[in-house]
This record gives sequence, structure tokens and C-alpha cells, in this order.
Amino acid sequence: MQPSRCMAILFVILAFCVSATASGSLSSQKKARTITVATDATWPPMEMVDTSKNIVGFDIDFMKAVAREAGFEVVFKNTAWDGIFGGLDAGKYDAIISSVTITDERKKQYDFSEPYINIGQILVIPQTAKNVRALSDMKGKKVGAQIGTTGAFEVKKVSGVELKTYDEVGLAFEDMAAGRIHGVVCDEPTAANYALQRAEYKEKFQIVGETFTRESYGIVVKKGNKELLDLINKGIVAAKSKGIDGQLKKKWVR
Repeated sequence: MQPSRCMAILFVILAFCVSATASGSLSSQKKARTITVATDATWPPMEMVDTSKNIVGFDIDFMKAVAREAGFEVVFKNTAWDGIFGGLDAGKYDAIISSVTITDERKKQYDFSEPYINIGQILVIPQTAKNVRALSDMKGKKVGAQIGTTGAFEVKKVSGVELKTYDEVGLAFEDMAAGRIHGVVCDEPTAANYALQRAEYKEKFQIVGETFTRESYGIVVKKGNKELLDLINKGIVAAKSKGIDGQLKKKWVR
């Protein structure tokens, strides 16, 4: 074979190899789909901002696990609770994970994932309070809750108890520490965080009675967004099958 032909064949082979390598490189650089998820990071230990200004908590870790198992990237957007559903309606993000209880009323407007944790509402009162074992024992008193939450809905149901609502549940606990209200109703994990774990409160507050609701949290998407809902449910099923939800409960909840 003539040297010129050998060089031509070698050039073709090298060109093919370079092309294949470049194609593989582009393929490996292809990014996974990114899902933007809103959360109101004022609800410890489920979602909160740490001392380094990072959004952390059970919901955050669980959503990251869901994304990993389902093969997408997740970006969190800290959003005030009173506007969190409106932002989803407006397309500002793709989904919500923010301790959102699955209710029949909410299901009329939004689609929910499979439940990922079960919780209940519970009452927190000052340690100095006496003869209180249930919300019904708070008649004639003020009880705080975060606005638009199932805790606020439960307080409204009890005749004679005055509801005071707050944009953030932490403000309710501040008011109770200052003596401006007599109790706070919130999800049990959040009650445990404030009443049992926080140095500034654990000598002041107590959790009384048992949870008086049975609720499940779900991830929220726009009504009819089946493709995204199926993707999220795929991740939830996989994360639960590996026991990740149980691991995160031990880390964050109790």
C-alpha cells in the first residue's frame, strides 16, 4: 500500500475517533431536568434556614432523595406561606414541598403526590399553665397558629377559643413566651422542635395531650400536571423502599 493511502486511511480513523469522543463528551455533559420547588423555610424541623443561610430540614433532604431516585435536579425557592400556592398558579415554580397537608379542599385545586409522612396537630402551652390537656380546655384564651394552616383550622373549630394567626409559626412562640397568647397549635414535629429542643424555650413550654388530627403531607403540583406528578411519585416510592424516610425521621423529627 502506498504511503499516501496509508496516511489517508489513518486520517479517516482519527477523525472518526475524535468525532465519537466529542459526541460522548457532549452526551455526558447533557444536564438532567431541573425542577424548581417552593418551600416556606420557617417551619422547623421540616424546612428552615440554618446559620449559613442554607435551606435545610426533613422536607429538603427528602425532596433531594426523591430527585436523586427519579433522575432530576432540584432547586429550592424560599417562599412565604401566604403566597406559596399563588406562586404555583402563576408558574413561578414547578412544585411545592412545605409540610402541606393533603386535604379534600386543596385537592380540588391542586394535584398531590403520594403521602410521604404522617403527622398530627398538637397543643403547646407554657409550663406554668395548669389543668390543660386538650384544646377544648383553652376556652376563653388566645391560641396562636400560622395563617392558612391546618392548625389554624383546628383552633377555629373550638367554640370559645380565640385564634390569633401569624405569618410564621416562630412569631406565635415568641408571643407565647412574652405572655401575649396562651397556647400554640402546630404540627407535632414543629412543636417538638420549639418546646423540647430549643434552648430558649425548652424550660418555658410543654406539649400536652396527644395529636388530635391524622394528616399526611404531600408534594403539590399544578392540577393536571401528570407527567411531573408521575416523576415525583417514582422518586417517592424508590426513596421509601430504601428506608430513606425513616432515616430522615431519626435525623430531623425526634
